[in-house]
Amino acid sequence: MAQRFDYFVVFADMRTGSNFLEANLNAFEGFHCHGEAFNPHFIGYPNKTELLGITQPEREADPLRLIRAIREGGPGMGGFRFFNDHDPRALAVCLDDPRCAKIVLTRNPAESYVSWKIAQATGQWKLTNVKRRRDSRIRFDAAEFETHVAALQGFQERILHRLQMTGQTAFYLAYEHLQDVAVMNGLAAFLGSDERLEKLDGSLKKQNPSPLSEKVINFREMERALAGFDRFNLSRTPNFEPRRGAAVPGFVTGVHAPLLFMPVRGGPEAEVMAWLAALDGVAPDTLPTQMSQKELRQWMQARVGHRSFTVLRHPLARAHSVFCARILHDGPGAFARIRNTLRKVHKLPIPAGAPGDEYDRDAHRAAFVAFLEFLRANLAGQTGIRVDPHWASQAVMLQGMAQFAAPDMVIREDEMPAALPGPARGAGYAQAPAVMAAPADSPFALADIYDAEVEKLAARVYHKDYVLFGFGPWG
Repeated sequence: MAQRFDYFVVFADMRTGSNFLEANLNAFEGFHCHGEAFNPHFIGYPNKTELLGITQPEREADPLRLIRAIREGGPGMGGFRFFNDHDPRALAVCLDDPRCAKIVLTRNPAESYVSWKIAQATGQWKLTNVKRRRDSRIRFDAAEFETHVAALQGFQERILHRLQMTGQTAFYLAYEHLQDVAVMNGLAAFLGSDERLEKLDGSLKKQNPSPLSEKVINFREMERALAGFDRFNLSRTPNFEPRRGAAVPGFVTGVHAPLLFMPVRGGPEAEVMAWLAALDGVAPDTLPTQMSQKELRQWMQARVGHRSFTVLRHPLARAHSVFCARILHDGPGAFARIRNTLRKVHKLPIPAGAPGDEYDRDAHRAAFVAFLEFLRANLAGQTGIRVDPHWASQAVMLQGMAQFAAPDMVIREDEMPAALPGPARGAGYAQAPAVMAAPADSPFALADIYDAEVEKLAARVYHKDYVLFGFGPWG
């Protein structure tokens, strides 16, 4: 019978055992796994500049070129590992290609979350020598865990749905199956090989073999938090219920005021939180947030008549604010890895460090225009960097919120002084505090570089937001 597959992809995520699976696939003479071929920040493996003769910029320009190289680039069957934050263009190609074998590797989300936190704390992501093992205990964060589970579920659901639509199937592997040589040989048979292993690769060692109770400082708190989850949501079967809105942990409520702020990233979050805190005379950092869906529903049930709202910012002003705060500056809150990739791969003309005296108004305009061009490609799914919530279209962000609950009010930033007192009065606050205006962006304000060309480009990038929300020219 003719071979069914030309190449393979391992759909996995961090701390699921994908390195161990790759090592064992590469133990077969007929297979060659090329690492994280479509990681947006490197190609194949960290510190590598090319894969199969293709550089990272070349892959960025044409991901199909690298897929062809993996499929045709040597003896045996080639493949790669793919995580949920890798290039979505490559994902679309592989999912629709029946000649691509799909291997889905999963792990108990609680275990992968704890392992991920330990790896972050220790800086150790692989272990080949037990004597060099680093250990750490971590603190469980319920809201962060819920976000972790939602990302895993969403990725699994997308894979399953596409396979069902195209009449394909995948080889499913659980983390525990990786230690079974018979299962590994079954995978080889699925891929069409007659080769069999006598034993598994022993170069990689399990990093954290102790039970969760010994790895988590607040284990009792973790048990109580997980009791609120449907246990089927913590399994790796692909039949998950619809994924939860990942933005829920970022929602903010009043300390006493029955008001729920559902922020759109990149908007006037700090200003709204300061106003919400001032209603009760408290500091913004005391506002309740980082709630799970269960906790937020309990808050709603206990506050009949509560009101929810979100605030939209003009798309051009939002893009400029995000560019200045997250990309241009290199301090706290900046997206350092994305910034580096934008400089090296997308050639954005931004300085290597913080902007200096040589970074003048003209340089800022050129850099921001280049960023808008990147956003145009990014939102169209034409780059290897995933769309970040800080610059995703606001229409899409509201659609995501609606998976949990649609906001009662959608307020424009320039309307906040007149609009916010309404829900405050409804909540019993006759004298609502003033709303502070957002500070000007730095090192240059948008007004310093604004012209018709910049406006036209922003309107092309965020056409949906301009149309659906009625935004006119910023100027």
